[in-house]
Amino acid sequence: MKLIIQIPCLNEEQTLAETLGDLPKSIEGIDEIETLIIDDGSTDETIRVARENGVRHILSFTNNKGLAEAFMAGLDTCLKLGADIIVNTDGDNQYSGDNIADLVKPIIKGDADIVIGDRQVNEIKHFSFTKRRLQVLGSWVVKHVSNTEVPDATSGFRAFSREAALRMNVISKFSYTLETIIQAGKKNLAVTHVPIKTNKKLRESRLFSSIPKYLKRSILTIFRIYTMYEPLKTFIRIGGFVFGAGVLVSLRFLYFYSLGNGAGHIQSLILAAVLMMIGFQVIMIGLVADLIGANRRLIEDILYRVKKIELNNKQHINK
Repeated sequence: MKLIIQIPCLNEEQTLAETLGDLPKSIEGIDEIETLIIDDGSTDETIRVARENGVRHILSFTNNKGLAEAFMAGLDTCLKLGADIIVNTDGDNQYSGDNIADLVKPIIKGDADIVIGDRQVNEIKHFSFTKRRLQVLGSWVVKHVSNTEVPDATSGFRAFSREAALRMNVISKFSYTLETIIQAGKKNLAVTHVPIKTNKKLRESRLFSSIPKYLKRSILTIFRIYTMYEPLKTFIRIGGFVFGAGVLVSLRFLYFYSLGNGAGHIQSLILAAVLMMIGFQVIMIGLVADLIGANRRLIEDILYRVKKIELNNKQHINK
């Protein structure tokens, strides 16, 4: 069984050597361990440091494309390199390499498709109180949206089986962490988590530079992905709320009309009609979106089969 540890990097010259040195050389149940560096347009000596530390596989972007795209490019490359299990970690040595064995164990045993490292954020001292609360709240929201039991949804320390990696299709340009969990839940992949340790802080987070900006992008990502997989539920709830508001306003008009004062509340009748029409249209949009969603599921299944055929052909040629 082959494990490839992928590390998306952006200007990690100062921390990469320590990260690579912390990775395990052998794991029970794993025959081969290799490392892949995804250089996301670094302008420092990240690639040189990687090569000096024995990394054979380096994927370089000509410019910065973002964490989500680097992550997906890494999965694709790892699969083409013959990985049976893929572990994603960060180049800033945030996560302890000793825990990689714990991450891959449920996949080796066949108990899980995806394993998320739980940092137990309430115990991380360099996280501010606000950041800890936001992480917990965000994980709670993702847990309910995805129907999974992941206590640390934003952890980038995670392991994927070959099957799970083939089924991932990240469309967000912001981050892969939330989207992959929601996708996994909606695709009925087995997701679990294990407690992990974190190392001392070596640099500031590049993803959490501004709390309002992070909140905005995270909320939009969750809403977008949930709507993509549950369009009918989403639009029926929104449309039903608007339609219901129209019904209440119309009842208000009928109340005054019954008292003989309907002429003075014609504006309520107009507002009720507008709200009920908008609500009905939103529900219709939900029906159309649900049909589009069915096509999307078919396209994802075709893409999954094409990937498998491509990889099988590549393995056959290599043999």
